[in-house]
Amino acid sequence: MASEEATLDLTISGTIASLLESYRRMGIPIQRYLLGILLPAVAFFLATVGVALLVNLPLAIKVPFPLLGLLLLGAAVFYPKVRLSQRKQALNNRFHLMVTHMTVLSTTKIDRMEVFRALAEEEEYGELATEMGRVVELVDTWNLSLDDACRRRAKEVPSDALSDFFDRLAYTMGAGQRLDDYLLSEQDMIIENYKTVYEGTLGNLAVMKDLYLSMILSMTFALVFAVVLPILTGTNPMMTVSAVIVLFIFVQTGFFVAIRSLAPYDPVWYHPEEITSPMDRRINVSFAVGVVLTLVFGFISFGGFAGVSPITLNMIFFFWDPVPLSIYAVFPITPLLIPGLVIRQEEQKIKARDQEFPSFIRALGSTEGAKQSTTGAVLESLREKEFGPLSENIDNLYKRLNMRIEPEKAWRHFTAESRSYLIQTFSEMYLIGRKMGGSPKQLGELISENMNEVLQLRQQRDQETTTLIGVLYGISAAATFAFFIGLQVVNILSQMSLDLQTGSTNFEVGSLIHTSVYEIPVIEFLLITVVIFNALLSALMIRTTDGGHKLNSYMHFVALSWIGALVAIFTKFVVSSVISI
Repeated sequence: MASEEATLDLTISGTIASLLESYRRMGIPIQRYLLGILLPAVAFFLATVGVALLVNLPLAIKVPFPLLGLLLLGAAVFYPKVRLSQRKQALNNRFHLMVTHMTVLSTTKIDRMEVFRALAEEEEYGELATEMGRVVELVDTWNLSLDDACRRRAKEVPSDALSDFFDRLAYTMGAGQRLDDYLLSEQDMIIENYKTVYEGTLGNLAVMKDLYLSMILSMTFALVFAVVLPILTGTNPMMTVSAVIVLFIFVQTGFFVAIRSLAPYDPVWYHPEEITSPMDRRINVSFAVGVVLTLVFGFISFGGFAGVSPITLNMIFFFWDPVPLSIYAVFPITPLLIPGLVIRQEEQKIKARDQEFPSFIRALGSTEGAKQSTTGAVLESLREKEFGPLSENIDNLYKRLNMRIEPEKAWRHFTAESRSYLIQTFSEMYLIGRKMGGSPKQLGELISENMNEVLQLRQQRDQETTTLIGVLYGISAAATFAFFIGLQVVNILSQMSLDLQTGSTNFEVGSLIHTSVYEIPVIEFLLITVVIFNALLSALMIRTTDGGHKLNSYMHFVALSWIGALVAIFTKFVVSSVISI
């Protein structure tokens, strides 16, 4: 017992110490934060407690007031901790790419301070670029040596990986070792650290997936209970069902936000701002067609229901009489499958190009170094080799370089056509390294090795995403099945009650089952709303986990919605058939 209390004390003291450390590192003076944020939050909480105690209101209205104040106070207290955690994740997400970029620059003929200045100007690295800028500021403004500046920033950064990197970098530079020698010798360790962080994030996503499965099963049971219970108690089912639905939506939204914050930053797509490609035109056309057809289908569905459309769903789904309510909900969104499928097809091509790029850049660097010639001359022979979906892009790059287009513009078109985030990032590294006098063979091997490591991690991420897709599709179908079993049982009992009451037997059915409190169509509408909302958030979770294009979620949204609609129809048919037998 004593050991448990000691462990609890250590946990509490550790949490408090961690919270105080986050206050110190948040970048705002603690006094200003206490007076400007924390004190008003405490005052608001006390005011809400006073309102709950002094104002004469029903208990159901009183309780939310102090809960709202407590929520605001908790947000104010823990915001620095959340902000520090976000900074740590932002530093870890791009750490591997930044170190690879630094290694490429260090192998060129520029000074080591110029390496830090170049990285500080890379907006793509976000917080990492900010940290590099702070190192440069300590050297330029405060006249510290580079190793002292790195050592000082190592004590301030929240990322353990970056802190350890700065510490070891400061030690080696202070001992007189060259920057490129250190970075080249540390590549394996840096890659292993990055893999550890990445795999740890994937492990957290796996845990979150299991928690999500447990919570959705619990909420499904609660919603079925809320549908069925009023038939015995006589309470208003609209109140119980609505309350559980709100809680269901709140839980799902919370899990989506958690998954979004845990997912590693590793996008598949590159979105150039100035250059368009044939892929952009296909995507834009498919999106426009999907949106227009969605509006048309929506008019057919709801206009036909209201009697203002010449075409109705009864004409389309003539084999159903009447057309189930769930079909009215999912029919209008069906055309969104068009842009979803187009995006999925293009994304598969991008991933195939990513697989070929390490071989291409290694061959380019080796041949360019051996022949001591320009990139255009080397590409004349390389474009004859087979690099899968990347071959067309390589051929276009050769043609642009052969037309005497500036190498920067030619490579920019190459990355814009490939639309791959990794290809754009590593191509830019190779181009800058060659421009500054780096060894092409060394650059090609370095970039190839690092990109292969990232691709291996992406395979693990794809496996985790596939598992998540299976879980989300399975739990969506199972939850819909459970929802409509409860609804159909209540619906059949209400019909049996009417038969008994209109029969010759003088029996008070209403004393046993309370079917008069139900409005079956309204409850069915609420359950279909839950199914559609579940499909939406599930699709967004899949997109967040796989790092793909935003429009890729359309395909899963439509598929999950139709699965829910068909399961609802099947469940109602099966339950009616079984009970009638």
